[in-house]
Amino acid sequence: MATDLLEIDPENPSEEAVSRAASAIRRGAVVAIPTDALYTLVADPYNLRAVSMVFHAKGRESQRSLPLLVRDSLMVEELARDISPRFKMLARKFWPGPLTIILPAASKIPLKVTGNTGRLAVRQARSAVADALLNRLNQPLISTSANISGMPTCRTGIEVFGTMDGRVDLVLDGGPCEGMGSSTVDITEPEWRLIKEGAVTAQEIAACLEGPEI
Repeated sequence: MATDLLEIDPENPSEEAVSRAASAIRRGAVVAIPTDALYTLVADPYNLRAVSMVFHAKGRESQRSLPLLVRDSLMVEELARDISPRFKMLARKFWPGPLTIILPAASKIPLKVTGNTGRLAVRQARSAVADALLNRLNQPLISTSANISGMPTCRTGIEVFGTMDGRVDLVLDGGPCEGMGSSTVDITEPEWRLIKEGAVTAQEIAACLEGPEI
């Protein structure tokens, strides 16, 4: 696979860049884009070939789930089996932004995407590139860090190209991404758990979720 590199303005991606990336995703390819939480690989979660290509591109273990980028909280209602008050509180406080929330997955989500766990990780990014693709394709997108599993996440499009050349179809190079990365919180159990701490701290999540109904 030959990987293409296309320079973009991350705040105002061109129609050409969005069209090329969307076409690649429709074909079942994997594309790397800049977001507010470093570079990420995006692909069609309903295309099992594309899902397999993401695992292959990263060298990722198949029992690990693949997070999804969503356009907004309304899109999550179609993807999750249960929308709890905790989800609504977290989404209202931290979205769009670097917080990934784990929910029970709806039956329409391929089990392979959940890492055979039946749980789904979702995030609304503060990213013009992600928004443009989500609006163009009108569906969620796989979103996992643009790196080989176990290696540091790439912070520039050139780093992504150097690392993922031959593993992905297209890299949209928006220059450096300086974000800390997304935090991940699991709210599928009675007690919420911080799985990974990034830009959003455990203290901020706890402060958001305080209340007699939680």
